Amino acid sequence: MEKIYLAIPLAPLLGAMIAGLLGGKIGRKAAHAATILGVAVACLLSFVVLKHIVIDGNTYNGNVYTWAAIEGIQFNVGFLIDNLTAMMMVVVTFVSLMVHIYTIGYMEHDEENWPKESLVGRNSYQRFFSYISLFTFAMLMLVMSNNFMQLFFGWEAVGLVSYLLIGFWSNRDTAIYANMKAFLVNRVGDFGFLLGIAAILMYFGSMEYSTVFARAPEVAGKTISIFGATEWSVITLTCILLFVGAMGKSAQVPLHVWLPDSMEGPTPISALIHAATMVTAGIFMVARMSPLFELSTTALSVVLVIGSITAFFMGLIGIVQNDIKRVVAYSTLSQLGYMTVALGASAYGAAVFHLMTHAFFKALLFLAAGSVIIAMHHEQDMRKMGGLKKYMPITYWTSLIGSLALIGFPGFSGFFSKDLIIEAVHESHIPGATFAYWMVLLGVFVTAFYSFRMFFMVFHGEERMDQHTKEHLKESPWVVTVPLIALAIPAVLSGYLLDPMVLGDFFKGAIKGVGEEGSLINEMAQNYHGVLAFILHGLMAPPFWLAMAGLVSAWFVYMKKQSVAQWFYDHFRWLHTLLENKYFIDDFNQKVFAGGMVLMGKTLWKAGDRFLIDDSIVNDSAKFVGKLAGWSKYLQTGYMYHYAFTMIVGVLALIGWVIFKAG
Repeated sequence: MEKIYLAIPLAPLLGAMIAGLLGGKIGRKAAHAATILGVAVACLLSFVVLKHIVIDGNTYNGNVYTWAAIEGIQFNVGFLIDNLTAMMMVVVTFVSLMVHIYTIGYMEHDEENWPKESLVGRNSYQRFFSYISLFTFAMLMLVMSNNFMQLFFGWEAVGLVSYLLIGFWSNRDTAIYANMKAFLVNRVGDFGFLLGIAAILMYFGSMEYSTVFARAPEVAGKTISIFGATEWSVITLTCILLFVGAMGKSAQVPLHVWLPDSMEGPTPISALIHAATMVTAGIFMVARMSPLFELSTTALSVVLVIGSITAFFMGLIGIVQNDIKRVVAYSTLSQLGYMTVALGASAYGAAVFHLMTHAFFKALLFLAAGSVIIAMHHEQDMRKMGGLKKYMPITYWTSLIGSLALIGFPGFSGFFSKDLIIEAVHESHIPGATFAYWMVLLGVFVTAFYSFRMFFMVFHGEERMDQHTKEHLKESPWVVTVPLIALAIPAVLSGYLLDPMVLGDFFKGAIKGVGEEGSLINEMAQNYHGVLAFILHGLMAPPFWLAMAGLVSAWFVYMKKQSVAQWFYDHFRWLHTLLENKYFIDDFNQKVFAGGMVLMGKTLWKAGDRFLIDDSIVNDSAKFVGKLAGWSKYLQTGYMYHYAFTMIVGVLALIGWVIFKAG
């Protein structure tokens, strides 16, 4: 099995190398065939691993290669394959495979996006396939790692490739701004993450997960002084620093600002980044680090509150968005908040379960949005759409499935995972749980409202597109629709794995608290009486009625009586302005942080470069030498008696000094 474990990340890497290095010689078809084959092999082998680990009951933890050994500390490349890893491998490779196939149709005419007189777009099709395959490799290395060094490698690699993908259309200023923004914001989070890993190495003396988790109880009582005499718990500080990294990667407030702008990249990468890979890396990491987080209530409380703020307030922004991709992007932010809330409530299994279900229906929604964009000749403004149901039936029905799963409609995957999170937060006693409960509960209404606002504006109502677009409207090709259908199936059925994955012992040994007496999930499992009973209970619970209220409200406002939307805009324009400007967080960052850096740079330039170096050191030293030369020229008169007088004065001074020393 060790060879299979190694082959899973290497297959996409090989495909990426072939498409990236040889793409110009082998052509489009060979490039996408190589990358799709690599990801398909990884996906197939991931299912083999799932069977070997989950069904056969095996676990693997071993090192493949020792990169360095410094003073007894080894830095290894190794794999930890347990139920959590196996599940993540299947989700990552399956979603990635669907995105690869979809990309054939979406990027077919990519040469039209580049200036004809420029060579920058040459072989862009092959380059894009190379990037997304490389992205898959990086994510697999992250989830399969058994140590912090490899985790950090995968962590930074997905960030680097996402930078390349978000700014893929480099001829657009907005794309360059977006990828630089994503890169810089993630560096803030990654700095905290790196400090957390440094604390791990300092206090645990190892980079291996197994060693760190085993020594965690010993370190739990230790403290550290950072500022003054105040003592901080080492575990609390370490967990919060690690979570800062997760805030960047998984786009939690206030490090969320990069994610909506990342929509500047092509739609396939929007689906890959926002569904099963980069943004879920932080959720996976905190779940993997559950043995550490369970030792710090303070850290859990921070996670809980940050997640709840993200879940509700980012969802509100989605209501006022008119770009179809940005609505789905803010939906991603909100759902990541739900996952983070579950982590803070110690319901790690529920968080990872929602990660899985969300990967399927969110990838489905992004790819469906891309299908609409293709049909609309790359128009993304929902105000210029409408009535697409009769033109695009497959896209319509798959979008409906994704939307119902997103709002948590009974029977769909999102219903099981989201209801479980809300129930877990309701039962939690972590400080901040009450606040978090109301945030995620109100977020249900908001999610349903903006989801079906988008659905009704795009597929129903009057046709608002121009005549040329209307004449060419048709369903997308099979390479687009097949992935939609393939993702729609798990978007419905994956929720029925609730019993073994969360309320059972699926994650026992992989996540702290699973199957243990007194744990929150274990207490909830005792009241579980089957899927049907769970659905019936959900029909009577507040989340269901709030979701239905949001759906009906969206139908009434955007289908029945559209004047209501105008009335709200006229009477609550301040709120619309606040949401449209995203709480002015971007403006604050631009003026305070970006503006502050520019001001500091100008100050250092004036005080340091211009005054200290140019004026003082360079120019003033030159002036001093000139003045010194001007003074010294008077000593060179050319008269012999001047030189004789100078010699006499010198001799007298020397004699005086000798007499002074002798006395």
